[in-house]
Amino acid sequence: MTEQNPKKGSPIQGVTLYSFTRAFHGRQYDLEGLIRKVAAEGYGPGLEIIGFSSFRGFPSIDDAFAGRFRDLVDEVGLVQTSLAINADTGIHRDRLLNQDELIEYMRRQIEAAAKLGFPIARVQISIEPDSMEALAPVAERYGVTLALEVHADQYASHPRILALRDRYEKVGSPYLGFTADWGATTVGFAPSLIEAYRRRGASDDLLAKVVALWNEFYQAGPPADQADHGQRFGRFIALGAENGRPDLGVDFAINGTGLFGPARVDDWLEIMPWIKHVHGKFFGIDDSGEEPSVPVRDLIRLLVDNGYNGAISSEYEGWHWNYWQSPFEIIAGEQAVQRSAARDAGSRMVTDGADARIQLAAWLPAVSYSESGR
Repeated sequence: MTEQNPKKGSPIQGVTLYSFTRAFHGRQYDLEGLIRKVAAEGYGPGLEIIGFSSFRGFPSIDDAFAGRFRDLVDEVGLVQTSLAINADTGIHRDRLLNQDELIEYMRRQIEAAAKLGFPIARVQISIEPDSMEALAPVAERYGVTLALEVHADQYASHPRILALRDRYEKVGSPYLGFTADWGATTVGFAPSLIEAYRRRGASDDLLAKVVALWNEFYQAGPPADQADHGQRFGRFIALGAENGRPDLGVDFAINGTGLFGPARVDDWLEIMPWIKHVHGKFFGIDDSGEEPSVPVRDLIRLLVDNGYNGAISSEYEGWHWNYWQSPFEIIAGEQAVQRSAARDAGSRMVTDGADARIQLAAWLPAVSYSESGR
């Protein structure tokens, strides 16, 4: 594992608009309204957006729209951090994209990220080392860092991730890296998810068994490979069927293996030098003001102690099931934990937009395509 950097980092506070999906889908806010809300309520300065979710016609972005978007972000004092792009190899009904088609599909999205002013494009975990190597010159041309997301059920020391890390080291491009998703390193099922299952009629006995099964997997550590993951997935399905709720079995499995990863915090050290962006995945805040399922304080300390100066996008995943609490209040609570944890670690979270812009420019290899005037 990589030794710790003695110089402490100061992560940039931020949020992904994905956290507000329920409000967006419910038409409480449009894109501009959400951006203004993020700025007004202090959830930034970092701003992350999913391309296909927020921009009509993506990845086709005309210059006039891109100009209005950048002007809006500048007006409200936010800083573009990451644009989430997709690796949809199955967009054709009868076949998968070949390598050349995939590279062109990704190139258009990377160009859109540059045009909109995002210095990072979050790449999905399905991309293979050969494709990431082929995308390196594309990233360099547009000045956009590609940060592949390490997401449960995988984790930093998973063989697939280590293969990518080794390829990055071989290629030597500063434009290749990772997005660390905290969902890979959780410590328990979210209480709000258990409550959601209870509201769907699951018995306390069944829910206790679900939690016990997850705890068993946590003690065993993350799955060694995809076969191990498949077995765990199947045991959650069987648990639902054996207890009279086969309708919940797949839901237990998806959440239990795909959202709540059991890797330990220090597993991130395996790829720490290549972490360019962080998804501060979390699920809720308890009555004591803490996140009971994600070790936020330990994760912040790890980043600070290892000199991380990139952004953390608070990524509230509890919106999938928690319809009775405000995501805005929950995110404010989680970001307060982050700031407190950074202070406890002997540093701070960067919350000023101007400071964040300067720091992010120094953290990444180059300014974005739109800012460079190319």
